[in-house]
Amino acid sequence: MHQALYRKWRPGTFDEVCGQEQVTEVLKYEVSRSLLSHAYLFCGSRGTGKTTCAKILAKAVNCDAPVGGNPCLKCPSCLSVASGAATDILEMDAASNNKVDDIRTVLDEVIFTPSSLKYRVYIIDEVHMLSTSAFNALLKTLEEPPAHVIFILATTEMQKLPATVISRCQRFEFRRIATSVIVKRLETIAKEEGIGLDPDAALTIARLAAGGMRDAISLFELAASKGGRVTAAAVSDAAGSSGRDLMSKTVRAVASRDCAAVIDIISSVSASSKDIGVFWQELIAYYRDMLVFRTVGRKTAADYLDLTDSETETLAADTALFSREQLLYHTRILDDTFTSMQRPGASARICAETALIRMTDERLTASYEALLSRIAALEARVSMGEAAPAAREAAAPAGQSGGAVPKARTESAPAASPEAVEGVRQVNRDKPEEPVRKEPEKQQAQGVKLDCWQDVLDILYRSNPGAAAFLTSTNAEKTEDADGITVRIFYKRDAVKQRASAPEAVAKLAEALSSQLGRPVRPDRIVFEKTGDAGKPAGGIPELDAAVAGTRS
Repeated sequence: MHQALYRKWRPGTFDEVCGQEQVTEVLKYEVSRSLLSHAYLFCGSRGTGKTTCAKILAKAVNCDAPVGGNPCLKCPSCLSVASGAATDILEMDAASNNKVDDIRTVLDEVIFTPSSLKYRVYIIDEVHMLSTSAFNALLKTLEEPPAHVIFILATTEMQKLPATVISRCQRFEFRRIATSVIVKRLETIAKEEGIGLDPDAALTIARLAAGGMRDAISLFELAASKGGRVTAAAVSDAAGSSGRDLMSKTVRAVASRDCAAVIDIISSVSASSKDIGVFWQELIAYYRDMLVFRTVGRKTAADYLDLTDSETETLAADTALFSREQLLYHTRILDDTFTSMQRPGASARICAETALIRMTDERLTASYEALLSRIAALEARVSMGEAAPAAREAAAPAGQSGGAVPKARTESAPAASPEAVEGVRQVNRDKPEEPVRKEPEKQQAQGVKLDCWQDVLDILYRSNPGAAAFLTSTNAEKTEDADGITVRIFYKRDAVKQRASAPEAVAKLAEALSSQLGRPVRPDRIVFEKTGDAGKPAGGIPELDAAVAGTRS
């Protein structure tokens, strides 16, 4: 019967354990000098060697002739433990034996002396799964077991263990195994098994294993199951991974604001055998690498990123496309979207497409991260000597390119027909002459209707729902000049101004306007004006007002 590679290549001595010297050196010292503890606690992430070290320790404490703290692997005791024939070594899975009755069975057996070995060793795996009553039953015996009994507890979630259990054990922390150590181990196994392994493939396996040796060996065996040489592409196919090339293609599409490209990428991932959730996790990891690269620089980033030379060059080119504020903004969206994908009934494809489209345009998201990203982009353009679009339009003379009238103004003032113009002229000739008024030195700029007013109110509703409710029946327009943006809000009822013009409400309204307009709006530049019907200032026709006043009197 075929034996899995991770079982075939499981270390038999402490010296063969990879990447856990802080644990193995102490255990070897204790075994060699017979300074054994009555209870051990091995904690750490999966695949880092907890159960392996527990089995080696069980052999070492019962070995007839240990070598430097390691079991000799030749004596009858070592051979019986290795073959599983030793009845004094008991392994218990707490995930399926977590009741108090299971622990009571163990406690009833500990009083008996070993039948053939020096010590009875109880290895309880995933001990955090025990129930509260089971822990309580174990406490007294765990603290003062018989001299011939040793408990070895293993867990991946130490925070779930009661403090009373932790304090009764000698604790060892198993770290995630370094990528270089995993690569070296894979190369050794591949050489002994006669399997070709590319260096890039070994590095890819080590990265995907995330510090777990068992996961790395299992993935290597899966990639080699088709026969032939194990390449990076074969590893990506076996793991369902999209690869860093697709990650680079995705971030470049986001940087170029190419919505069609990002939708096509998600479509190709969805149509293939790859999981969108796995693709999303890899994209988050890629953004993490770019953020590290942008923050600490290329030279220092090499200490934190396990990349080949070609991957480093690609990452450097991709990182140059974004500012640090943009990377933080995108990472926030990626993280929130991944959480949304986990909700029951959520469509991972729709979540992914929506998030990537939002990432291509910061104006589609009303958040502080999006605003900081837009401000950083404006600062970069200013530092390069490039004027903002609004400044270019204001500085361009009339009739030249760049000084065109905005579309909103053109639509609000349609061209009059010749007949209408002639009719106005005839009315003006019939009217009595009025004194010539002196034109003001500076005319007020024509206002432009705020099409995003409803979006502004939606943002305001989150911080000040009362003011937003009163402003629902209003409309607004903006005016731009050299001093900034002025927003005029037209209302009909006096209660609107009394409620919405409070300093706190105006400050929140200014923040909402700034996030939507992409430029800062000061609270003192927000003006409230009372209107008549159709949003026109009240009292615009004096003759009509006088007639209405006469009828009321």
